[in-house]
Amino acid sequence: MNDHTRLRDGHVPRAAPAGLVAAPAETGVYAALDLGTNNCRLLIACPTADGFRVVDSFSRIIRLGEGISSTGSISEAAIERAIAALSICSDKIRYRKARRLRLIATEACRAAANAEQFRDRVAAETGIRLEVIDRETEATLAVIGCSPLLDPRGRGAILFDIGGGSTELVRIERDPDEPNPMPRIKAWMSIPLGVVSLAEHFGGRDVTPESYATMVAEVAQYVAPFAAEQGADLRDMHMLGTSGTVTTLAGIHLNLARYDRRRIDGIWMNDADISATVTKLLGMSYQERANNSCISIERADLVLAGCAILDAIRNAFPLPRLRVADRGLREGMLVEMMREDGVLRAC
Repeated sequence: MNDHTRLRDGHVPRAAPAGLVAAPAETGVYAALDLGTNNCRLLIACPTADGFRVVDSFSRIIRLGEGISSTGSISEAAIERAIAALSICSDKIRYRKARRLRLIATEACRAAANAEQFRDRVAAETGIRLEVIDRETEATLAVIGCSPLLDPRGRGAILFDIGGGSTELVRIERDPDEPNPMPRIKAWMSIPLGVVSLAEHFGGRDVTPESYATMVAEVAQYVAPFAAEQGADLRDMHMLGTSGTVTTLAGIHLNLARYDRRRIDGIWMNDADISATVTKLLGMSYQERANNSCISIERADLVLAGCAILDAIRNAFPLPRLRVADRGLREGMLVEMMREDGVLRAC
């Protein structure tokens, strides 16, 4: 039995929340939780004829990885923020009677010396038992979640997921010889830099053009080997980005009064759009960023670090178009579980 085997016959496998009791009958409700370095996100859904229908969700910035780069451990304040958010997630999973669960943690729990103690405390206080996934699994789930946004007329994409503590880069392509070509992972890499770790190291509140350029240069060193291998032939390719960075950029680009997922998910931005939006953000003070409803005080000191990561990727892979995805690991987990259960087609 693997770490995300479904609940059945009242049995609770080791990766399932001990406090979350399986429903006595098949409920057809799935839950996917992603505890990242910066965010805690939950999606609860039911399969439909052509995908799935979301019945509940939750998202909160908790900064689990705050200070890990300097102390090596998850702080008590971050643990308390995480447990408060995960308690809400646990209640939602119970209320919706989700029987099929995957509950993952990423870079902060890969890196922290006290990650095991943190996970034990989470299990004791919320009933949620977190599965720490490796970087390859994280990249794979991002591809599954975002691949519906690939340009159907194109050859593939350079997908990136800018997280709080790491950034994943994936080259995905379709095989033109297949009758119904599915996107395949051709190559991937993960770098140990995300918006939280980069902002903590270089500063995120007061960012000058000089400090911004230094951040871009730092990220570029990590991206360069992957670009040397995968950046030569970019014919009919585009960029596909999933993260708070790119969704925030899209919201600023559209001059939204408040963030609206329906207008963001799937939007195309060209190179000039991205450059103009980054320049606009660089010209804003910390307080102006905090007052912007598409950024908010929670991201005001992180958004430019995310832009620096994006610019390093753009420089390495000079593609003219970027498609923005307000989707990712949670959707990937839901699709993967539903395919395994035979309630969702593989295509």
